[in-house]
This record gives sequence, C-alpha cells and structure tokens, in this order.
Amino acid sequence: MKLINAKGVYYKQLNEMIRAEIRSGTKEIKVTNVVGQRYIGGGLEDGDVKIHIEGVPGEDLAAFMDGPTLNVRNNAQDGVGNTMNSGKIIVHGMAGDVIGYGMRGGKIYIRDDVGYRVGIHMKGYLDKVPVMVIGGRAGDFFGEYMAGGIVVLLGATTNNSKPIVGDYCAAGMHGGTIYIREEVEDRFLGKEVKKFSLEKKDEKLLTPILNEFLSDLDISLDIFDFSRYIKLIPVSSRPYGRMYVY
Repeated sequence: MKLINAKGVYYKQLNEMIRAEIRSGTKEIKVTNVVGQRYIGGGLEDGDVKIHIEGVPGEDLAAFMDGPTLNVRNNAQDGVGNTMNSGKIIVHGMAGDVIGYGMRGGKIYIRDDVGYRVGIHMKGYLDKVPVMVIGGRAGDFFGEYMAGGIVVLLGATTNNSKPIVGDYCAAGMHGGTIYIREEVEDRFLGKEVKKFSLEKKDEKLLTPILNEFLSDLDISLDIFDFSRYIKLIPVSSRPYGRMYVY
C-alpha cells in the first residue's frame, strides 16, 4: 500500500500525486491528513484500485468515477459520487448535500446522516443500477427527480427526534425505488409517488445490499425487520409535463 500525506497539499497537486501512483501500477493507496481537498477519485477508471482516505475530503469526491473503491474514515462534504458511473464509496460518518447527483451506476454507503437533495437525478445507465444506502436520516428533497436506481434510508445509526426524511421527499420522482425504514407522513412526500409495503421480491433484493453495507462499514445493526419499511415508487412518468408544456 502506498502512503500519501496530504497535509498542506493543494487539491490539484494531491490529485496528480494519486493519479501518478495509479499510472505507475499502484493498486492500493492510503491518503492521510486530508482536510477538504476536492475531487479526490474524480474520473478514475481502474476497478482494481482502492483508496483509503483519513480525514474529511472536500466537495465532489469521486465525481465521474468509473470503477475504484474509496473508503473514507470520517465525514464527507457535498457532491459525493457526482455523476458516478461505477465503483464504490464507503463513508464512515456523515455526508453533505447533493450526494449521488446524476449517479448512473456503482454503490454509495454512508453510515450516518446526509443533507439535502440526496439522490437527485439519480438514474442508472443501460444495465447499470446505482445503489445508495444511508444509515441515518436525510434532509429535504430526498430522491428529488430520481429516474432510476435504488436508495435505502435506514434511520438506524443516529438517535434524535427529527423525522427520518425532510419535506418534498421524492418530488418529481419518475423512476427507481426508494426504501425507507420508517413510516413517512404523506405531507412529506411529492405528489408523484405512492407508498407500498415490501413484497418478498423487495426483501430478496435488499438482503444482500444491507449485508454488504454492514460488512463494508464494520457495524452491526438490526435492519432486517422488513415489516417496518415502506417503498416509494413513482406513479407518473412525466410528473411536470403540464407545468412546462402546454
């Protein structure tokens, strides 16, 4: 494993150091003392590469990434997995806003809470099905304009009294599936979706995903109580057609 010390290193220089190591054939890198450097993992394409990050990476972590695995041993800022195509991001803490924007494939596992507009425009591409699992709670506009993929919100790792999800959940959603491990009042939901109980096929789909989430984060949670979950799916393929076209 190659060690890179990011203390005091400008983000452009740090990213070039990481790329240089990968070009030389390095497959596993540990980056220490990360303090807000942006774009780590951005555009990388080697599926055999693993990058361990100690510290808090900056915005657009793994933007446009296509293959590697990033393991963040702390919190992450906004824009994690922006337009990500494949690979995996594991965050052992919280993450900010706009996580998985336009995500077309791969997996994002976040142990604790996330901010606003998480899963916005998440879609999938050809045979790719992006997957995101969040162990804690989410802010407003969760799953906004979602067009594909699977998002799971567990509410299992944070102990507070706020709702599991904020206002306008799934607003404009027209594809994909959202699973939430708690009842959500209709007033929090976009008008384009309806709630359903899980079926056996949903349980079969979620079981390996949740097992991988727990294993990657090295945590133990009782999250297989599928009778608690609700499923949100869209009931319109063109939720705003009449607003923009007359």
